[in-house]
This record gives sequence, C-alpha cells and structure tokens, in this order.
Amino acid sequence: MEDCHRRFLQNMMLRGIVNQQEAKALQQHCCEVHKQKYEADKLEEFIEVINSQLVSMYMKIRSGASEDDATQYYALVNTANTEITRMSPDYTASELELFKRTLDLIMHSDSGTASSTDILNSANSLQTRKLAKSAAEGMLHRLVKDGWMVEKRGEYSLSTRCIIDMEPYIRTTYEEEQLKLCSVCHGLAFKCQTCSNPLCTVKVHHPCAERFFRRMPVRKCPGCSEPWPHDIPEGRPSGSKQRQR
Repeated sequence: MEDCHRRFLQNMMLRGIVNQQEAKALQQHCCEVHKQKYEADKLEEFIEVINSQLVSMYMKIRSGASEDDATQYYALVNTANTEITRMSPDYTASELELFKRTLDLIMHSDSGTASSTDILNSANSLQTRKLAKSAAEGMLHRLVKDGWMVEKRGEYSLSTRCIIDMEPYIRTTYEEEQLKLCSVCHGLAFKCQTCSNPLCTVKVHHPCAERFFRRMPVRKCPGCSEPWPHDIPEGRPSGSKQRQR
C-alpha cells in the first residue's frame, strides 16, 4: 500500500462515507499529492489494494447504492462485529434496543419506513429501561445526525450508510422470508416496488425498476411474467450530487 492509499484511507476514516464522484476526486487528489499515477477507471482496484491491508484490522471499504437514486457510495465499515452492539460506544443499551425495535418496524413495513409515533410508542415497552418521550426523540435526532437514519415528514428510514454497514447483521438476524431483496440487483430492498401477484415475491428498487423496465415495450414481472402494475420512475441524471451519510 502506497502513501496515496494511506491518505485515501485517512480521509475515509474522517468522512465515513463518500459517493462515487467524491471517491474518484479523492483518489485523484491523493495520487497527485504523492506523485503517483492516477487512473480514472481504476477506482475499484485502488480500493481493493486498501482493503487487502485492512483485513487484519477487521475493517473494509464497502460499496453500496442509494435506494433513492442508485448513486454509488463507499463506506468504511467494521467487519469484526455483525451485531448492533457495534454502535454501543455511542449509544446506551436502551437506545440500542430502541434502534433494534425501529429496525423491526422498518423490516415489517411495506414502505421501508417507520413512523415517529410507532417508534416512540415502542420506547414505552423496552426490556432494558423505558425511555421517556423526550429521551427517545433525542435519540432519533442523534441517529439522523450520526448518519444512521433519514427522517422525512415524520417517517424514518435507514440511510445508505446504515444499509451498507448493517447488511451482514440484517441478513444473519432476520429469517430469509423476512428479508426483502431486489430481484434485479439482489441487494436489500426497503424502498421498492412489489409485484401485485399475491403468489409472487418479486421486489425491485425504484432505480432498478427504471433501468430494468426502461426499454421494455410491455412491462412484465421478471418472476411471474404478470403485467408490472407500477409507474416507472424517471432516472436522475448521472452525476447527481445528492449527499447521504
């Protein structure tokens, strides 16, 4: 690993997550500072060099896409612990239990979100210690500020960073039938379109639906071939600068 890789890693440790455009700009900056050859189309190989040195430290720069617009992100994650307790240095046992309850609500939601009302109600029945409404609200604000969740009009969803970081935990904690997976990219799907056939389990991310169905004269479910009942979202222009933590 060269100095340019070390500088890239140091920046990732500070930022936590960057989108693909930011990652390429950072790669170029690090290479130029240390007078190393910059290859614009070699970002994945560049990151793989870093990851090969992070194995012994139980860390990894992992990639994932935003469920909102398919923007590619890179996040520095801890691979040593696949439990929610990885967040314990920053949150109390009661707060971690409330986060787990929130995750349960999201996992069982058709919309991939949990309402603030449902989350605050669950704070009254925690096994560790009940949280007052003000404490639970403060904890939700911290989850948003720390980049674990996104709040929109009182509905909370997992951030891109959280999905990338928590995917191993989610896949090992929940039963296979509880997991919602995109039939196009095979990633976890919280915000997605679903086939209307009650016997079909196909789910597709909104950005994946736009790419998959875009050129189809007749849109059919990739699983059961029934007509696809949803409107297809328009794709964002490439290079979107939407920022997620």
